[in-house]
Amino acid sequence: MTYKETTEYLFTSAPLFQNVGGGAYKEGLYNTLRLDEHFGHPHQHFKTVHVAGTNGKGSCSHTLAAILQASGLKVGLFTSPHLVDFRERIRVNGQPVSKQYVVDFVEEHRSFFEPLHPSFFELTTAMAFKYFADQQVDVAVVEVGLGGRLDCTNIITPEVCVITNISFDHVAFLGNTLAKIASEKAGIIKEGVPVVIGEAVEETRPVFAQKANEIHAPIYWAEEEKEVQTYQFLADGHIAYETRHDGHLIGELGGLCQRKNADTILCAVGRLRGRGFKISSEDVSRGFANVCEMTGLMGRWQTLCKAPKVVCDTGHNVGGFQWIVQQLRQVKSSLRIVFGMVNDKDISGVLQMMPQHATYYFCQASVQRALPCTEIQRQAAQYGLKGNAYDTVEAACDAALADADKSDFIYIGGSSFVVADLLSIPRYRQKI
Repeated sequence: MTYKETTEYLFTSAPLFQNVGGGAYKEGLYNTLRLDEHFGHPHQHFKTVHVAGTNGKGSCSHTLAAILQASGLKVGLFTSPHLVDFRERIRVNGQPVSKQYVVDFVEEHRSFFEPLHPSFFELTTAMAFKYFADQQVDVAVVEVGLGGRLDCTNIITPEVCVITNISFDHVAFLGNTLAKIASEKAGIIKEGVPVVIGEAVEETRPVFAQKANEIHAPIYWAEEEKEVQTYQFLADGHIAYETRHDGHLIGELGGLCQRKNADTILCAVGRLRGRGFKISSEDVSRGFANVCEMTGLMGRWQTLCKAPKVVCDTGHNVGGFQWIVQQLRQVKSSLRIVFGMVNDKDISGVLQMMPQHATYYFCQASVQRALPCTEIQRQAAQYGLKGNAYDTVEAACDAALADADKSDFIYIGGSSFVVADLLSIPRYRQKI
């Protein structure tokens, strides 16, 4: 098979959550453990850092990987979903897994895994762990796919666990209260392994504390550690931090949420140092300043054009939009918003926060879960949000650009899959 044929096989033969949602979710670790045994327990051949949370886990995972890479280590990085190419999910020192490796993996092992009927994520996790072992990485930063306790990645025993925050998302699988969701994510906490909690609220803090206490895991609350002393948003879109242990840092990621993420990342770095990792302040500085180049991270308050200003962001739920809307409210120029969502998110919770003074371009991403653009337009009107509907992300973006003056601000988001469609268009991905 060619690489294209192989990825199409993976997307269609194994249920892909980003396309079909709940139909792709398989509860339990039976398939994962069978695959792990078949491949000789590859995750036991390298150290790991495990990152869970509702929002921020992608930014934290990529930045931690960049810092570890800056320290001279060979670093694996496993994240999801991908935006443009499947290979984004599996990287070593920022470089995606080769197309040939993906093809060979499927061709050589399909006779074993096809009878198991694994989900796409179960198979992808097995591929990532085997690739990292084959590449002889020193450490891999592993992002949880969904939840924690029953996630395929939860067979690892990491050096440090990180749980960024808890808000309402995937409630059909994780529970309809913050405490229930926290309990699922606390499932990654391992006996004796330090765990960093990025943010905690009254409902979630006791859940984490109890779990850590039961299995004697040292717990660290990033908000109390206060690694970030002061911060300032710079004119170029970056953030300047003054920190307790690592001095002055420039963060390449410029979203408002990154200030919270920075505390979480720096707290995790402290725990890694305590586990014997030789990470200098210069390594931290380089990782913060160059995370996109070093890891291939895309879609986090990413600027695609300066006149008009065009920014995209993968925030896709109420917790994420609490930060995005704050940033949009700071825009002084005319605001245009290209917006789409998928059908298992709290769309009303997001829409009621969105700025009414903006001009909207409602769209639908090219995944089965995408809400029809006309349905988003109808619901948005109930909250005073006005604009036209477009069948594709490309059509909506083209219309927004055609309408915009050079002084305008265009925001593109609402779903990771809106951003994925945007960045799949060469003229947008290469910056306008």
